[in-house]
Amino acid sequence: MFPFVSDSLECTSCPEDFWSNPQRDHCIPKKTEFLSYHDPLGICLTATSLLGTLICAVVLGIFICHRRTPIVRANNSELSFQLLVSLKLCFLCSLLFIGRPRLWTCQLRHAAFGISFVLCVSCILVKTMVVLAVFKASKPGGGTSLKWFGAMQQRGTVLFLTSIQAAICTTWLVSSSPTPHKNTRYHNDKIVYECAVGSTVGFAVLLGYIGLLAFLSFLIAFLVRNLPDSFNEAKLITFSMLIFCAVWVAFVPAYISSPGNLADAVEVFAILASGFGLLITLFGPKCYIILLRPELNTKKAKEKRKNSLSSFSPDRKNVYLNQFNSSFKFWPAPCFLCGRYPKLRMYV
Repeated sequence: MFPFVSDSLECTSCPEDFWSNPQRDHCIPKKTEFLSYHDPLGICLTATSLLGTLICAVVLGIFICHRRTPIVRANNSELSFQLLVSLKLCFLCSLLFIGRPRLWTCQLRHAAFGISFVLCVSCILVKTMVVLAVFKASKPGGGTSLKWFGAMQQRGTVLFLTSIQAAICTTWLVSSSPTPHKNTRYHNDKIVYECAVGSTVGFAVLLGYIGLLAFLSFLIAFLVRNLPDSFNEAKLITFSMLIFCAVWVAFVPAYISSPGNLADAVEVFAILASGFGLLITLFGPKCYIILLRPELNTKKAKEKRKNSLSSFSPDRKNVYLNQFNSSFKFWPAPCFLCGRYPKLRMYV
């Protein structure tokens, strides 16, 4: 406290981190505010984040225990494992937004968030392309086409797409890194601790790249959503990407208009909402079949689905393929992937 002489004719300003008391005769420390682990909102967000991490771990354990069953193997088990790990990272990275901002948390929070979500969406994009490739391979004479998009190519695509986001984050951190900031714009008697993003362009590019991959995943999944039942994971991906895009489209205006530490709470909420949306829509139906309808997770049920696919006449297959190919003529973005991987042109 800084005492002053009463009835003085001169007013003395308090230091930067202090404010005058109601009697205007002492300087007292300003109150500090940030998204704390001890606040009700911080506790709720932390518990939700840990719950999402726990559910991902449980689902991953279920998939590992049933990794030899048809439903896990038919839906590309390796990509499913990678997707679950990336979702766990997404839930955990939200914890970096809670607590008093420090230099390392400000630098790490957006980088971890961006890379984790790109890894997640990249797995979904590759799964969507695999759905299309498998359907193409079911055509007469198309059995060898899958070798051009096998396991190595899938891993390489996920790694390549994720490395682009890593390069974006590195450039952002080197050029204009996020730093802790004391914000006094909203309250004169209160200090709001927050992370200044540094470069708004860097943050926009990070979000834009995630949005681009999510849009491509939604587009391809939407175009192949009417494939036979054996390939109906595209419908789940379409729905999950619709939820994902809706959450982040709503996030942008909410984040810009939120003052102080509420902006961090909005971003954490968007991370958790999109993470749970992906987890429930993509893995909920599979866990339901594995745990509650095991009779559908057998070779006999798989053969039945194969028979239903074989009864899908070539003429109707061609109708779907023609609709898909004609739709792609008006969308140059997915064709960019074909430019990087020329062999994929046989799929689109």
